[in-house]
Amino acid sequence: MPVPLEELVDKRTLLMPWSVDQYHHLIAAGFLPEGEPYELLDGLMVRKDRTAAGEDPLTVGHEHAFAVDRLAGLRPKLERLGCYIRIQQPITLPPYDEPEPDGAIVLGTEEDYAARHPGAKDVLCVIEVADASLARDRTAKLRIYADSGLPQYVIVDLGDRTAEVYRAPLKGKRRYGQSITLTASQMLELPGAERKSLSVRVRRFFPLAQRRK
Repeated sequence: MPVPLEELVDKRTLLMPWSVDQYHHLIAAGFLPEGEPYELLDGLMVRKDRTAAGEDPLTVGHEHAFAVDRLAGLRPKLERLGCYIRIQQPITLPPYDEPEPDGAIVLGTEEDYAARHPGAKDVLCVIEVADASLARDRTAKLRIYADSGLPQYVIVDLGDRTAEVYRAPLKGKRRYGQSITLTASQMLELPGAERKSLSVRVRRFFPLAQRRK
């Protein structure tokens, strides 16, 4: 069982972060098989949490899987707007971050990323589906996305049946200048290329029997 980080470090401890390049070398050398449920956050390799609160951290929650499938279903509409949605794939944010958001709306087509992962300039919006991961998504992930200048960040909160929308990144301050929480009945605006947008109702991300007004 992994030792809690707080037991390994104190105020005098200096952690040596992994850079994006070092992380890629680990994968290329086979030390960290590509596709394993880890992502690079603030230079640390962190296991992705896709579970429901209180469940086994090695499982994927049913509602999480449902919401991610609904994100994937937006692809045809987004392609008509000059972009497409990548599902649980890396975005490269040097020097110390390569998160794998549940959804990332990026410019262009999949052929544009045949030899590389999208970077900050390619990304229009990142989306995290949150249950057990909510605290991490609201703190570490938000800071990383804001400081990288990603224009929009959405947290689909499975617990409260809401969508938190963050805009106007403040690079260097590691936060967004604007935020709003949408209820299940409200419309979420997802950006496309050339200032186009796609409107979707927030409740589409929640199972029918458990949707809330």
